Amino acid sequence: MSSDLILQMIIMIVPLLFAVTIHEVAHGYIAYRMGDNTAMLAGRLTLNPIKHLDFFGSFLIPLILKLSGSPVIFGYAKPVPVNFANLRDFRKGTIAVSSAGVAANLLCALISGALFQIFFNLGVLSNTLFYKPFFLFLGFSVLINCVLAIFNLIPIPPLDGSRILAMFLPLHLRIPFMRIERFGMIIIIFLLITNVLGKFLSFFLPMLMKIFMGNKAIYIFFELWSS
Repeated sequence: MSSDLILQMIIMIVPLLFAVTIHEVAHGYIAYRMGDNTAMLAGRLTLNPIKHLDFFGSFLIPLILKLSGSPVIFGYAKPVPVNFANLRDFRKGTIAVSSAGVAANLLCALISGALFQIFFNLGVLSNTLFYKPFFLFLGFSVLINCVLAIFNLIPIPPLDGSRILAMFLPLHLRIPFMRIERFGMIIIIFLLITNVLGKFLSFFLPMLMKIFMGNKAIYIFFELWSS
């Protein structure tokens, strides 16, 4: 394995770890504000990634995707424990808690994209050793946070989108819909294998990245990635 590949993997893994960490902390923090302190008591309201890492989701899957040449790198952390029954307003609380992770990822993508454009336009890192790693880091941060946001909005239990959708369903449909959760990971794996999710991400990802980075910054990022 070349030193360039190792460096690129590190540059990709760091924003991935931060993205999945901020996603889970956001769930726990909003749950705490809405009346459930389960995550706080479990010590999960922390930005320390070690508290949130899942070996399979945070390391193995991203590594396999990278080594297999996948155009999209994503992963996940250990879900923050939330007792939705403790929320002061079950319906509003569930929607808020379920949306928090996606909102946090979109905010991170916005900040990373803005920093990419600001520093590039200022040109302060031109002709330095930090130029390529710095902009790759910010570009991967936008990419990974966008992937996580889109992926988690898919309405398949146990993804966040399913809980949001469930709160808009009548009770007689909500209960059987949420029972799908026991088969959720099987469905997700099947959709990954058949590349249905890949096509879904490929449709929405360019639009989101364009919003957060702009065409010029996207072009620069992919030029650096392929060089």
